[in-house]
Amino acid sequence: MVTETGRVVAVESDGVWVETIRQSTCGSCAAQKGCGHGLMNRIGDGRRSLIRALPGKLAAADCQVDDQVRISIPEAVILRGSLLVYILPLLVMLGGAAGGSALFPDSGDLAAALGATGGFFLGFALVRLHAHRHRDDRSLQPTLVEVLHRRQIPVGPG
Repeated sequence: MVTETGRVVAVESDGVWVETIRQSTCGSCAAQKGCGHGLMNRIGDGRRSLIRALPGKLAAADCQVDDQVRISIPEAVILRGSLLVYILPLLVMLGGAAGGSALFPDSGDLAAALGATGGFFLGFALVRLHAHRHRDDRSLQPTLVEVLHRRQIPVGPG
């Protein structure tokens, strides 16, 4: 499981919205300069992002706005998602280049280039379609693991 901490910014009946701050962990990683996440950290370290987390070990009602929580997502989901996002457009692009060359052999490299371009965009469209079809799949969503710090409600003079 990959875990992340964040602050609850909204509570819904079936989940919570968690604000996370991207933290650079690249100093301890072996990949360092060859990783896209490391590049994004250098560009926008400290940027905030909102993630919708579903109830896991905790119910959404157990959280309040401004609570610090830990959310998690299975590593297999990240691995499959990475393969889909990076490999599918590349494979469809190569197929488009081969198809363009086969359909129009007399046009030289122009048909291959146009086929590759069309295949590349088709690959991204397929990724978007997959994301749209699986947006409500509970097994692919981050889940609440624990509340780390409760919001302290100040007690005023009575």
